[in-house]
Amino acid sequence: MALPSEARPLDTGVIHDIGYRGYAGPRLGRAYATRSLFTQSLRAAYGLGRSGRSKVLPMLLLGVVTAPAAIMVALALTQRQDELPVDYPEYLGMLGLLVSIFLAAQAPVLLSRDLRHHTVPLYFSRPITRGDYVRAKFAAMACAQLLLMAAPLLVLYLGALLGGLDFGHNTAHFLYGLVTAVLYALVPTSVALVIAATTPRRGFGVAAIMGYLAISTAVVGVVVGISGGGPGIVPDSAQWVSLLSPGGLVESLVNQLFDLGSDPGRMHAPGVLGVVVFAATGAAMVAGSYALLLRRYRNI
Repeated sequence: MALPSEARPLDTGVIHDIGYRGYAGPRLGRAYATRSLFTQSLRAAYGLGRSGRSKVLPMLLLGVVTAPAAIMVALALTQRQDELPVDYPEYLGMLGLLVSIFLAAQAPVLLSRDLRHHTVPLYFSRPITRGDYVRAKFAAMACAQLLLMAAPLLVLYLGALLGGLDFGHNTAHFLYGLVTAVLYALVPTSVALVIAATTPRRGFGVAAIMGYLAISTAVVGVVVGISGGGPGIVPDSAQWVSLLSPGGLVESLVNQLFDLGSDPGRMHAPGVLGVVVFAATGAAMVAGSYALLLRRYRNI
């Protein structure tokens, strides 16, 4: 029996056109997304785009590594010296502790925070791949380290030129310093990023990176100290221990490559064989660390 019209349920469904339209603009793709991730990560390493507290340590370290360079230039010019009181690569060697602090503090910012807040799967949803992510983060941390070390070198170089010091000598040694900075930005950084990628807790990452760098440097110092070469003398047999420390490896390799190891107490790669072994070990550290990072993020 049919219901009267008054008793029939009313059809209340209404379709509203609220103006949603499909995106018809340009698709920037993986390359743009990877560059954006690199830029954002590089800015994050110096606290840019983050809270004011995040800027304190990186900016403070940048000022601390640059101020002595300006003082050295001022002293050289006021005392009318023919050369700067310290060579460019040697100056970077003096900054070892400060560079390690920056690396230990900022590498977990780039990797551990993403793991802790579970944002890594969002990056991989689209369009970038795991390789793109690792490439962007690796390049960002290496560039951040390079900027930290290149700043005082630039102060030394410009100060030397403005003060009328020898152009050829300073240009050559400034380039030596840049090569040294690139090596420091690759070898220790690659190992630190692997450590940072293993834990989602930033504090653990900072402690682990700083512990590794400090302990490896201390081991090198202890072995050299008991090598029995005499005061201020490091025998060639003890030079090989620098392979245990990323910073010591770079310092020894640079001293030998650019003939900066004439001082018997200065670390250097022993001979041609030493240069080959130290360079191969540094390359293996970087390549191996990169491969470990790729494997780590392949499982996320």
